[in-house]
Amino acid sequence: MSTDNHTAANERIRSVFIVDDHPILCKGLTDLINQEPDLKVCGTAGEISAALDAIEDCNPDIVTVDITLGNISGIRLVEELAARQSNIPTLVLSVYDESLYAERCLRAGAKGYVMKSEPSEKVIGAVKKVLDGEISVSETLGTELINKLMSKQSVSLASPIDQLSTRELEVFDLLGRGLRTREIAEKLSLSIKTIETYIDHIKKKMNFRDSRHLFMHAVQWFLSNESE
Repeated sequence: MSTDNHTAANERIRSVFIVDDHPILCKGLTDLINQEPDLKVCGTAGEISAALDAIEDCNPDIVTVDITLGNISGIRLVEELAARQSNIPTLVLSVYDESLYAERCLRAGAKGYVMKSEPSEKVIGAVKKVLDGEISVSETLGTELINKLMSKQSVSLASPIDQLSTRELEVFDLLGRGLRTREIAEKLSLSIKTIETYIDHIKKKMNFRDSRHLFMHAVQWFLSNESE
């Protein structure tokens, strides 16, 4: 056997688990990854609980996570995997501009963030970069994060939306989608009182005068993000 053939034969195929609730996009990403000779999709899931069970079963080398799974934030899955002290890296794939969620995803434990609108070679490049133990973000975001670190920017100077916890941002997003407090409680499997507490925290952190002011800005924020 030639050296080239021996190398190819012994090249380890690394497994990828995809978490995305859009069947067509999930299929497209699966096909894209399976075209790579050193990558193979070992499973897919459309929601968090199913993903956690399947990830434990197949023990992939990397998990790609959509930022939105139905009306639930994919950041919760990133946090859950990090909390379990998993050595499986996560890469967030999103339709949302990186300025909205990338830094939050990295703080939650993700090893990279790439927009779904990027060319296929950049998506595959991000997967392989994370698999190689590196952080994968755009050059622009990387520069911004370095500048923020160098300037030691305080939380008080950050955007009000950045001051929200992941759960608070999730509630804010659902309010913007038009869900009422009871519906949000059911969606997140929490009590109405807990949701009301989160809403109070959001009002204080973002300096909203009252609930009407909060709801109006939540809708505006949701619509502006959807249009991007």
